[in-house]
Amino acid sequence: MVFSSITFLYFFLPILLTVYYIVPKKYRNLVLLIFSLLFYFYGESNIVLIVSCVMNYFFGIFISKEKEKEKNKQKNKAKLYLTLGVIANAALLGYYKYMNFFIENINGIFGANIGSLNIILPLGISFFTFQNISYIADVYRGDVSAPKSIIKYGTYITLFPQLIAGPIVRYKDVAEAVDNRKESWEQFGYGVYRFCIGMAKKILVANAMGELATTLAGMGTKTVLSYIVEALCYTLQIYFDFSGYSDMAIGLGAMFGFKFKENFDHPLFATSITEFWRRWHMSLTSFFRDYIYIPLGGNRVSKLKWYRNLLTVWLLTGFWHGASWNFVLWGLYCFAFLMLEKNFLHKFLKKGVLSHLYTIIVTMVGFVIFNMPDLPAVGNYIKCMFGFGGLKFANFETLYYIKNYIVLIIVALISATPIVKFVGSKLIEKKNGEKLVRVTQYVFILVVMLVSTASLLSSSFNPFIYFRF
Repeated sequence: MVFSSITFLYFFLPILLTVYYIVPKKYRNLVLLIFSLLFYFYGESNIVLIVSCVMNYFFGIFISKEKEKEKNKQKNKAKLYLTLGVIANAALLGYYKYMNFFIENINGIFGANIGSLNIILPLGISFFTFQNISYIADVYRGDVSAPKSIIKYGTYITLFPQLIAGPIVRYKDVAEAVDNRKESWEQFGYGVYRFCIGMAKKILVANAMGELATTLAGMGTKTVLSYIVEALCYTLQIYFDFSGYSDMAIGLGAMFGFKFKENFDHPLFATSITEFWRRWHMSLTSFFRDYIYIPLGGNRVSKLKWYRNLLTVWLLTGFWHGASWNFVLWGLYCFAFLMLEKNFLHKFLKKGVLSHLYTIIVTMVGFVIFNMPDLPAVGNYIKCMFGFGGLKFANFETLYYIKNYIVLIIVALISATPIVKFVGSKLIEKKNGEKLVRVTQYVFILVVMLVSTASLLSSSFNPFIYFRF
């Protein structure tokens, strides 16, 4: 089930909200757990989520008990349980997501003839695996206490707003809310508004950019301009798709009394790739920082080891996104530009149009690598995009499609900047500005729900890109 669907908007969510707010508070975690499992298994038949949840619940209990022994100066096995937990989680992820990739490469390198396995990738496995790992690591560090109730832990892991495509929510950030959250009408209203922002991003912007990108990709006679605009549209699509999902997740969390951390901060407005990665998918970058980069020594080591640490993080970041060499190449590509910026380009990357343009171009090329099915396709696309494919710069068909979507492209580019947020904050400072903003928000919610519903009823194009990760 996806948030941007008639089933979710007009059946699942209203029924859940009704049941949730009718039952006594002590049963609300159980209600969320049951409905989250219904949400997940609506389109999924694999029980890996439940196996992973139960397994890590017990790892947390074991680690917590051993840490208590440590306080009493007794020999403990906490580190052993942590190691076993990380290995078990990595094994589950490795089998379901990467086993056929390894088989394919073994066959290619050694000329073997190992048959592919009939493996279906469970929804959200990359996200809930990382949440489980962060949980047992935080229990080991003493940052959080392991809950004795499996209902509480199950509620955290299966919580449907962030279950399938993040953001990666750490237990220590929501532990208090899982135990004793305080819902309010103000928070609920904010949640509805934030959810509608995500809906607008996803249905009205991301889907339109995806349709144009798909149309340009399928053109009979392609041009340099069609490749450039297709890359731009895919970049805008993946940004509005994923940030829109994160907004919806944050909004839904607020409706049930949870406060999830922000996952995006206008990354396409960045003036460098370094800044871009401080603003893009922040829950993932902070995970790699806190659980891989810093434990390896971070930047408090020799320069050579620092490079090794960064390379390790970006290889893992690329590989986390998918079992394909283009994702590994994408990780290396990001690493290369981060190294260039840290060692040379930082002198020239200041606030200004050229720095923004540089970031957009590098990001677009990065997402070309990210999106292509294989390495030869990556090479061919980049060659054509930069005018080395012997193609015309433009033709009538290219200009026709761009003309039809030009207003939406401009709206998307503006919406990717903090301009709207800035204007809103300035209006609030004016006399009666807060009332005007509040009325605008109500109108916005109504319009988005009406237009989005009409769009969902009339169109079958409604993918969530990050569902495949």
